[in-house]
Amino acid sequence: MCGIAGIARGVPRGVDASTLARMAAAIQHRGPDGFGYFAGRRIGLAHTRLGILDLQHGAQPLANEDGRVQITYNGEIYNFADLRHELAQRGHRFATATDTEVLVHGYEEWGTAMLDRLEGQFAFAIHDRRDDSLFLARDRFGICPLFHARRGDSFYFASEIKALFASGEVDAAPDFAGLDEVFTFWGARAPRTVFREVYALEPGCFARWHDGRLEFSRYFAPAFDEARTEPADALAQLDATLRASVARRLRADVPVGGYLSGGLDSSITCALASAGSPHRLRTFSVSFSDATLDEAPFQRLVADSLGTEHAVVRVSGAEIATVFPRVVAHTETPLVRTAPAPMYLLSALARQHDIKVVLTGEGADECFFGYDIFKETAIRQFCLRQPTSAIRPRLLDRLYPYLGHGGRGGAFWRRFFLDAGSPDDPLFSHLPRFRLTSRIKDFYSAETRAAAAPHDVLAELRDALPAAFGRWSALARAGYLEMVTLLPSYLLASQGDRMIMGNGVEGRYPFLDHHLFALCATLPSGSKLRGLREKEILRRWAKALVPPAVHARHKQPYRAPDAATFFGDARPAWVDELLSSEAIQRTGYFEATAVAGLARRCAQGRATGFGENQALVAILSTQLWHEHFLAARARPAPLPLDRASVAWHEDPSTAPYAPTRSAAPSIPSPFSLRSCSTTRS
Repeated sequence: MCGIAGIARGVPRGVDASTLARMAAAIQHRGPDGFGYFAGRRIGLAHTRLGILDLQHGAQPLANEDGRVQITYNGEIYNFADLRHELAQRGHRFATATDTEVLVHGYEEWGTAMLDRLEGQFAFAIHDRRDDSLFLARDRFGICPLFHARRGDSFYFASEIKALFASGEVDAAPDFAGLDEVFTFWGARAPRTVFREVYALEPGCFARWHDGRLEFSRYFAPAFDEARTEPADALAQLDATLRASVARRLRADVPVGGYLSGGLDSSITCALASAGSPHRLRTFSVSFSDATLDEAPFQRLVADSLGTEHAVVRVSGAEIATVFPRVVAHTETPLVRTAPAPMYLLSALARQHDIKVVLTGEGADECFFGYDIFKETAIRQFCLRQPTSAIRPRLLDRLYPYLGHGGRGGAFWRRFFLDAGSPDDPLFSHLPRFRLTSRIKDFYSAETRAAAAPHDVLAELRDALPAAFGRWSALARAGYLEMVTLLPSYLLASQGDRMIMGNGVEGRYPFLDHHLFALCATLPSGSKLRGLREKEILRRWAKALVPPAVHARHKQPYRAPDAATFFGDARPAWVDELLSSEAIQRTGYFEATAVAGLARRCAQGRATGFGENQALVAILSTQLWHEHFLAARARPAPLPLDRASVAWHEDPSTAPYAPTRSAAPSIPSPFSLRSCSTTRS
């Protein structure tokens, strides 16, 4: 994947190349292999490249034969070879072997209907010079990020928000409703972000900018149409679809590696990748000294069984604390967990081993009901059907076996789940999680509470649910909520794209193939969660593929040490500085006295519950976020224009193109093409 950015003007006064180069500099980590730009009368495009396909000829922005359609693109189109063949038969001519060029000609041929044909992960902006419009789109599940803002008559877009600020034309200010969503859902829900008047293009959506107007449309939304019984050929369909998904994601002109957690999903992914890779598969894992978090024995078991070249980064609490400021700078949002930090160190490990692309198991839990939240939902519904039963609530004590006893279980634990909300509430499945996370708000300052008060984020989520939502099963509703809250805003963003691209590595997600999701969405709930056995059909299918010990494992979610990491003997000085009463009062988000009490409990090792751990991480990360984006407001130096792989300047005296396409490739006459060298990969 890469980094993209650009500006569109309401009037043709030009886009300065240095501004584009500064925006590109802010996201150079996404694409360290090359830089290119187009500076036009109304529209400017910038691109930083991570070379994966056609390393010699894939520099961007890239145009069609006559330069009338240009693109800056981040992602991978896995069926591009089929689309290229179809387009070539229709008379389109290609100059590269990239999927990027397929998007350009696909837009020429099909317009916005092209999106329905794409299989992959993507965010792109296409400049149609025939009418000076801009077409932006994002993939179905939100794997690739795309942000935008408007200031005056200008429109700005980029892969990361920091590039918008780097333009010098978009200022940073907090959005308190966005912050309130982080402290409810773990991330702000698109289109909202934690910055005022800065928005995320929603997954499965596209936008068109023309003559100063911005219009949005949706081309995909997850939906569930569960069958009553499992089809007789369900395992065969799953086998064919999952194998094809992994095979497509192995296509690259560089070696592809795999993340290996030791759980079922990553083990399946690595097993299929190892069988299909032309190279000996390289696998990468995170290990912890805390035995309750560490999965190293299972990781080694799978790596040995597959014969992979395996590397491990062992992460301590001190290392998490050290890297955490960088992590927050990449996420561009406060966090409620430290879990992204080890993922950042993991992508650094992959890059150190010269791996630019890795497969991950993300998405399997959403498709196959793997998370504990699905078990919670089933048990809570079962209990509430007989609310006076003293026996049924004991099932809740069987949740979270990987946590040990730790004081959990008993009447309090049961009330936490059973008193969380009514089954008639459409958010029933997630109310315990939302309630627990919202304990962070107990630390709000009066000013933050007042600023967030006009927005009821739970009511907004209820109002945004699709019309068919109430007709789905309880587990399908829970799956949908996972796919529109936690998955795009946290798992694929803060813990996914930002951590992996922070070191110039691309993540690919076989379980988020939309064909696989469509298959899973039609399976009955019992095929995915049977009793308290999660991912049941996936386990049946994978029995002969993964080691028995991995096949038999209960789901153990990935977790990292939280509050305690910031209170060891070697804690960085910035921790005490940012938690001081002076710093808390200066930023103004939280109540200083309450924060001081929480910090004392954490320092003494008495804050052991999830609620206080989340609150400490949330407060500390908010302080870091504020210092980096709102207090410092530093802008990067622009990338050197004379080193751009592509550098196009539109001649302001040239009239707009007529809406026709030349059959012969040519250098676009309205451009001064200063350089057109290959990327430096």
